[in-house]
Formats: sequence, C-alpha cells, structure tokens
Amino acid sequence: MLRHVVNNALKPQRRQFNATGYQLQSIPTLSDATLKSFRAKAFNPALPVLLPGQFTQIPAIKTWFTTEPDSCFTSINRLHLDRFASTIVPLEITRKGQFARVDQPLSFFLDATASNDPDTQVYLAQAELADLPQELLQDLPVPEFVMRAGKGDVYSSSIWLGRAPTYTPLHRDPNPNLFVQLKGRKVVRLYKPHVGLSIFDAVQERIGGVGKATMRGEEMMAGAEREALEEEVWNRDGTHVGECWEADLGSGDGLFIPKGWWHSIKSLGDEGVIASVNWWFR
Repeated sequence: MLRHVVNNALKPQRRQFNATGYQLQSIPTLSDATLKSFRAKAFNPALPVLLPGQFTQIPAIKTWFTTEPDSCFTSINRLHLDRFASTIVPLEITRKGQFARVDQPLSFFLDATASNDPDTQVYLAQAELADLPQELLQDLPVPEFVMRAGKGDVYSSSIWLGRAPTYTPLHRDPNPNLFVQLKGRKVVRLYKPHVGLSIFDAVQERIGGVGKATMRGEEMMAGAEREALEEEVWNRDGTHVGECWEADLGSGDGLFIPKGWWHSIKSLGDEGVIASVNWWFR
C-alpha cells in the first residue's frame, strides 16, 4: 500500500544535507524557568530562549514511545497508538528524489515507520492537535507558558513525527511559537526578522520565485527554493556569520521562537523516531 500511495502522488525533489563550519551564536538558556522569568526574559521582549528539561513531564514522552534496553534507539509505542489507527493525518512523503503531501490513516504512517524503507521517508508534519482523538490530545497538555504568558489565545498547535532525517526550511511564524522536543534531537537556526527577510528575499530574487515566507508550501519543500534556502542557512560558509542563532534540543527541551523570527530545523543523529510538538499563541 505504501508504494502505491507514493507512486500515485509524488512530485520531483532533491535532498542535500551538508555540514558547515559556522561559528554561531548560542540561544540564551533559561534554566528552571518560571512564568514570571519566561514572561520577563522571553515573551515580553520577544527574544528567543532555550528551556532545557522544562517539559520532561509531558505524558506523550512516555506513552507514545519505547526505547530499546541498553540503547538510545526510539520506536513508536504501537500498543498505545494502534488504538487510533483510523485517525486521518497529514503526511509528507519523500521517495527517490520525489515529494508529495497526502492524507492517510494513522495506521499507514505507523506501518511505514516500522518498515523503515531506506528509499522512502514518511513524515507526519504539522498535524493539528485539535484534530487528534481526545485521549491523544490529553497526552499533550498545553504548557502554562502558552496559557498564561500572554492573552491565553492558542492560535494553533501541531505534532511533528517521523524518522530522521527531518527538515523544515527557513520561514517565519505569524505568532509566537513554543517548540518542544519530545523524542530524538533537533537543531534550530534562527535569524532576527530583518536578517531572515533579507535572506529569503535574496533567495527569491536568485531563483525567480514568489514563495510565501509564512507557509510550508511545496515550493519550499522541493526544487530550487528548497535547495537555495538550505544552502543559505546550512551550507554557505561565511554567510551571515554572527547573525545566526542556534539551539540543540533533546527530549523534554523547549525553545521559544518570537513572532517574526526566521528559523529552520533539522533532526540530528539516527536513533529512531524524531518527535516534536509546538504551540502558536499570543
């Protein structure tokens, strides 16, 4: 079934993942953050902060995943998630240089992840929490920072789940964003609003594009725009050095991304399932 869905929905795409020698700014850390300190040092001044270990008690971290004994390899807990197999979820599928978006039952994603086909990547990307069954939603309670730092208005929230490598190109959000790593590791690179805009505009001019900076559109995920954005953020030695901020997130870590700050995200390592959740709020 996986091969049938892939072959009927795919469009061309290329992938390039290269290391760099950048000397980047570390995002400030707010250890043992309280609502007061988070509001004063991050939310009100609109500055990014890393929140290490702040979210280790999120139930999904324990209920959705299993880790092999004497290993860091993480798998999906099928005993828990198979009960919701019929839930329709949005998927991004990459196979042999091609990319497509499809909606499929959760069972399709679980089977694809378990099979670990080296030629096919299936990523459950930007699935709205509000569309999940209530029991799964209870595994991902809204953090206090989201509910109380501002007006308590949760604009949207999403789950991101799949096997490495995962990647989100450079973009900006229309609202403040609390990003939490559930399992695995990801690295995030951020730019101040004016810096990120200059990078994005330069890329659009170079490729003759008309991409939208606030949408995870297909032009951003495939072809010339994806390659150019990845080159600017991850591969161009010497470009925007000193203007890029970076954070490495592990399980239970959070990152506050202020409104308008540009960011790109990649998974790190190959230790099984990579999972994140985020809330856009004001």
